[in-house]
Amino acid sequence: MRKKTMDLPLHGGKCPRWLYSKMTELAEPITKTIIEERGQEELLKKLSDPNWFQSLSCVLGYDWHSSGVTTVTTAALREAINKQENGIAICGGKGKTSRKTPEQIQEKSKELGVKPSKAEQLETNSKLSAKIDSNCLQDQHNLYHHVFIFTEKGEWTVIQQGMKQDGYARRYHWHSPKNLIQEPHTGITTQKTGETLDLTSEKSEETRKTSLDLVKDGENLEKYFRKPGQRTLTKKQPPNLIEIKQAKEKKLPAKHQVEITPQVKKALKKAEEIQPKNYKELVETTGVGKKTLRALALISDLIYNQKPSFEDPATYSFAHGGKDGHPYPVNKERYEKTIQTLKQTVEKSEIGKKEEQKSLKRLSKQLEP
Repeated sequence: MRKKTMDLPLHGGKCPRWLYSKMTELAEPITKTIIEERGQEELLKKLSDPNWFQSLSCVLGYDWHSSGVTTVTTAALREAINKQENGIAICGGKGKTSRKTPEQIQEKSKELGVKPSKAEQLETNSKLSAKIDSNCLQDQHNLYHHVFIFTEKGEWTVIQQGMKQDGYARRYHWHSPKNLIQEPHTGITTQKTGETLDLTSEKSEETRKTSLDLVKDGENLEKYFRKPGQRTLTKKQPPNLIEIKQAKEKKLPAKHQVEITPQVKKALKKAEEIQPKNYKELVETTGVGKKTLRALALISDLIYNQKPSFEDPATYSFAHGGKDGHPYPVNKERYEKTIQTLKQTVEKSEIGKKEEQKSLKRLSKQLEP
């Protein structure tokens, strides 16, 4: 996967109502054309491409690089696509809306005629993708936006976003990966960050296996825990007072700090009782969060020398300008012309007059600043 980077800073203010209305109006013929010409899955594939999604956001006229690109564009797409009869549904959104995703998946699945068993699997995929980007990819970004897009055939795409304390966002893209645990992303858009524990990396495969073995053998795992009140795990167990003093003086690297809190112990105990068959089941276990997975990964490193990946997997916009005037103010006249051009293209395709999308080629010339 080629890696590209782009800053997504948090910008204040809201999208003007007039611009959001235009974004929704323009999103409809664009998505409709792609679905009719290339099919449902092609649209989902395009949306799972960070670069294509970024370009679409700019064509729709939103900020060229802010975190609002994700939230506003997906909201406009949801409104535009869900009112079409195209066999595609978009669920979720920002903040509280994201927590409604499971029930929306069930509701939309009934509308599209998706079998209950497949709808249940879609719901599981939605929850797991959020949990993986929260707990298995520890990159200091907290998820606050989750959008799940799926077709009547069961293909799905996820676009979700997290925010770091410094006000920069990170967007994660998925598209129906066969392996939900190992490198499931089609792309991650953000600036590079500091230390990132990537338990989804292929380089972390042995760490995942060792973590699973440690959980299954709970009694042996206990001997690696330090005494109550001590929070650092060292390679020699159990540590004596001299070793503790030396460890404090040496200030061991942060990645060698393992917190065995009561919550982590409880989660490990529960996982031991469940005896997960694979790492995916371990991640799905209720109570197993980022601290538990991190503790297991670092124990695997310190005791068995199975080193996880600490490489950041992050993998950056201008047609109508942006709401904040960058790279230039939105040209309303040009925007309206674009909408009408695309609508005419769709109408022509509907009556069978396909002219190789010449109007779309003209569109690219019209949008040049």
